[in-house]
Amino acid sequence: MTQSSSSLILAADGGGTRCRLAVRCGEGATHKIEVGATNVSTDFEAACIELRHGLEALSVQSGYSLAEFEQAPSYLGLAGITGDAIAKKLAAALPFRNVKIEDDRPASLRGALGAKDGFVAHCGTGSFVAMQKGESMRFVGGWGSVLGDQASAQWVGKRSLSRALEYVDGVTGPSQLARSLLSRYGGAAGVVRAASEMTPSEFGALAPLVTELSDQNDEPAISILQDGADYLVEMMKRMGWGEGTPICLTGGIGPCYAPYLPLDMQSVLSQPAGDPLSGALALARAYQKEIEHECS
Repeated sequence: MTQSSSSLILAADGGGTRCRLAVRCGEGATHKIEVGATNVSTDFEAACIELRHGLEALSVQSGYSLAEFEQAPSYLGLAGITGDAIAKKLAAALPFRNVKIEDDRPASLRGALGAKDGFVAHCGTGSFVAMQKGESMRFVGGWGSVLGDQASAQWVGKRSLSRALEYVDGVTGPSQLARSLLSRYGGAAGVVRAASEMTPSEFGALAPLVTELSDQNDEPAISILQDGADYLVEMMKRMGWGEGTPICLTGGIGPCYAPYLPLDMQSVLSQPAGDPLSGALALARAYQKEIEHECS
């Protein structure tokens, strides 16, 4: 590399499916690479291996050396960062001299809103609701499939299986959703057996069926999505949402909640300004400025 690397920054956005890393020098080109899952709580060693592989691949693509990466201010937004202890453990396992490690929510929020104030309701395999106002961020949710992740894709999948069993019990009337799931799994016993072995991603894989049938006016499917939207509305209002404040729905199923929100919220829905990796890069730049201020 012929250009100076003094303004080099490095960022990563990683979760249970994939991790993307990026490096940028000043206002120059951004180089990106993608590797496997980096949920540090699920498999710490595997996450470290993927991150190291990503750094090596990014070095080859960008032309910057690993030694330059080690010196660059770096921001990592990774699933499974549940507190300072695991963040410090990861920092010690990686070669960076200056690194800031957080969970994956701040990067998603900054990526979706840029520097603007607003709310994000993120509903992928997991879920969280977030608010950005000035330099402050606030988050609700993101606690995983056992204790939370309401309105997420896996939550929708679980609810759909429950609705199928309610039909078997005679609590609800017939529906295409119930018939489809009971046929897929071979009756109620099959539904229970399958659910006992499903991962969050496998539950989430049922969400497209629910959204498809909701468009066909299937009552249980509509009811599930309305319940999810009601949760998002309640959380945003508890966090202080006010009329006219922008809302961004992100994640695989997030945008599907748009027609189930009240009209005043529908009217302020906006498209994401960027993705979580662009948010991680913005936070890496902010971290770089923090370091420069401390050294001045």
